[in-house]
Amino acid sequence: MKRRTAALALGSAAMMVLTGCSTMSPGKDGTVTLNMVESLTNPARSDLIKNLIADFEQQNPKIKVNLISPPTEQADQKIQQMLQSGSGVDVLEVRDITVGPWSNNGWLYDMKKDLGGWKGWKAMTENAVKAAEDTKGRTYFVPYGFYGLSLFYRTDLIKEAGFSKPPATWDELLEQASAIHDPAKRRFGYAFRGGANANSNATAVIEAYVADKVDTANGYKLTNGKPIFSAPEAQDALKTYLKLFKEASPKSSVSWGYPEMVEGFSNGSTGFLLQDPEVIATVSESKSIKKDQWDTAPLVAGPSGKTVQPLATAGWGIADGSKHKAEAVKLVQFLSQGKASTSFTKKNSLVPILKSAIADPFYKTGPWSSYVTMTEHPEKYLNVSQPRGVAWWTEWEQKADADVQKMVLGKMTPKELLAGWDAYWTKKWQREK
Repeated sequence: MKRRTAALALGSAAMMVLTGCSTMSPGKDGTVTLNMVESLTNPARSDLIKNLIADFEQQNPKIKVNLISPPTEQADQKIQQMLQSGSGVDVLEVRDITVGPWSNNGWLYDMKKDLGGWKGWKAMTENAVKAAEDTKGRTYFVPYGFYGLSLFYRTDLIKEAGFSKPPATWDELLEQASAIHDPAKRRFGYAFRGGANANSNATAVIEAYVADKVDTANGYKLTNGKPIFSAPEAQDALKTYLKLFKEASPKSSVSWGYPEMVEGFSNGSTGFLLQDPEVIATVSESKSIKKDQWDTAPLVAGPSGKTVQPLATAGWGIADGSKHKAEAVKLVQFLSQGKASTSFTKKNSLVPILKSAIADPFYKTGPWSSYVTMTEHPEKYLNVSQPRGVAWWTEWEQKADADVQKMVLGKMTPKELLAGWDAYWTKKWQREK
């Protein structure tokens, strides 16, 4: 009910996106026009998608595609408004944090039967094939790539601090970041995430510390069925993480989200950054640090020497209200294979969905090599699925972000935070039974 109320309460700006975007009927010559809506909009990305659409239209002259690119900040809300109206969208960008509520409301089309005999599956990695199905075997989107964490680090600063290689564990990260940290010189050890989506990095350190006990099918659960936040190791994890803030991070990072973290590293003021591969392109364009001053390393491990790689994903799906599902499926298939898929993942700095990418020199050298290392050693870098598709994920993020900030500000202890998170997930899962 709350989601419905929120959708109805969207302002006139959302309605403007809908104007003139109703699902179009076939033209006199049988031409079908598809409305395609992206979520993570930026100008370069939109231009890339338009070029891919042009290739698709050339191969499918009876199908035209109209790309709609709302501003990223309001995009998911506007897409929700369009989906709720039942018209105006055929193909859309579906994220692992939106697939749950949108499919629960019946707004997404299950492509399972349409893609049953599709040859494209054979070219995809195991992770991509798994991500395309929900727990009930339904396919609401085909992933276009993954956002996996790695450690961005300053090669020159760790050398100056007396270290010969980047940290491999959270304890080593704390040690090296503390050694680099010198606020008097406006040089900080770590780009801490204390603002928007702070819960993601806090969860990353917890998952690393409980790696030996984690349920890979649900990264928020231990193999005994309890939430990861109930494990004793989780308290050790947050103590280390809190030290990383107090001893090696800018005080202002208590409110840092994605833009501030990335800026802190790319402008040369911080020595370490935990982020997704899309940041490779951003840092590569930096004029403050040179190419030989930075690199990436695999995601740091917990005390067991193992870590957990929570692969976030997004992809292309179809609106249940679309009147041109067959044509929409063709577009999703086109974007998910061959040159179109490779071009999209490379230019958006995504972990690719195609098996062939592992042998591509683009991914074997430079900052991308850490991702290849993690892919080649799944026994150490455990791939897990997080329950990002649950209907209450947005509610969880808001609560968890607020709790992390309380902990960082000293208004909540790690023990209190974990007790609250343990109780939260235990209650939610009990209701599902």
